[in-house]
Amino acid sequence: MSGGNDKPFAQEGYDFMAAVFEVHKVLGGGLGEEIYQQSLQVELGLRGIPYDKKHELLVYYKGHQLEKKYIPDLYVFDRIVVELKSVSAVAPEHEAQLINYMRITRRPVGYLVNFGPMKRVEWKRFVCSEYLESTENPLEPPLH
Repeated sequence: MSGGNDKPFAQEGYDFMAAVFEVHKVLGGGLGEEIYQQSLQVELGLRGIPYDKKHELLVYYKGHQLEKKYIPDLYVFDRIVVELKSVSAVAPEHEAQLINYMRITRRPVGYLVNFGPMKRVEWKRFVCSEYLESTENPLEPPLH
């Protein structure tokens, strides 16, 4: 994971987070995750931001497809993996969940967004620099 000043997909991230802030401004915090999921999808659509929801990801081991599948909440701009929560506090396992989705999809940027707090949205941006230049098809099995 990298931090620093490198900002891949910065404008897309700003546009996405503007939609997140608008949803929180209208609804406030503390509602169920599905309410935020659906409201955010509406807001993304109103802003013309492309997204894909609840896309099932296949998982492979040594070229063999496993029965286990991952289902992140959203892909935004076909580049950014989004995991939504509505919990009192984000836990390390929530971060690990997003990072796993990023690894499976080979997407370099992810956002963990928590609508649970009443007064403000909590969010964290993650960058996996090893996937910034990846040319592999993210939904196909790796070539290892």
